[in-house]
Amino acid sequence: EVPRRPGNRVAPCAEFALPSLSAIELAAQEEPQSQESICNTPLSTAEVYKINFIFPNGDKYDGDCTRTSSGIFERNGIGIHTTPNGIVYTGSWKDDKMNGFGRLEHFSGAVYEGHFKDNMFHGLGTYTFPNGAKYTGNFNENRVEGEGQYTDIQGLEWCGNFHFTAAPGLKLKLHM
Repeated sequence: EVPRRPGNRVAPCAEFALPSLSAIELAAQEEPQSQESICNTPLSTAEVYKINFIFPNGDKYDGDCTRTSSGIFERNGIGIHTTPNGIVYTGSWKDDKMNGFGRLEHFSGAVYEGHFKDNMFHGLGTYTFPNGAKYTGNFNENRVEGEGQYTDIQGLEWCGNFHFTAAPGLKLKLHM
């Protein structure tokens, strides 16, 4: 059973709050670097700062930030966000949200590794359940959607089309 939260989104994202960074809070902690020196591709004209920041709620962020025109720092680039209860996201950030490729580890033992869009599992990815079962395939806004493969706890592999909680016509993959 996939852990769920209100709105039927996969649970690991449910407890992952994403507070914003203010320029005042970061003033003493910033180390400016150019976009070119970090990724060899200018993403914008904004200067990239490497920061290590602890939020008021105890969350920690270590990684790249840029400053908005209003002076607020936003996570943009590569970084690690850790919550006090053990949720860890390592990966790409854009506009202060998990965007691009990353890995989200939940304290329950669940792990998602794949593409994110606006803090949601979106695109190709692998979700490993705490019991060891695994789904690899397409996600659409935190829901399994489209072609994929589910490996159950006995190691049996099931392939087919997944549509949120339904997967009609799955086929057992036989290894001979």
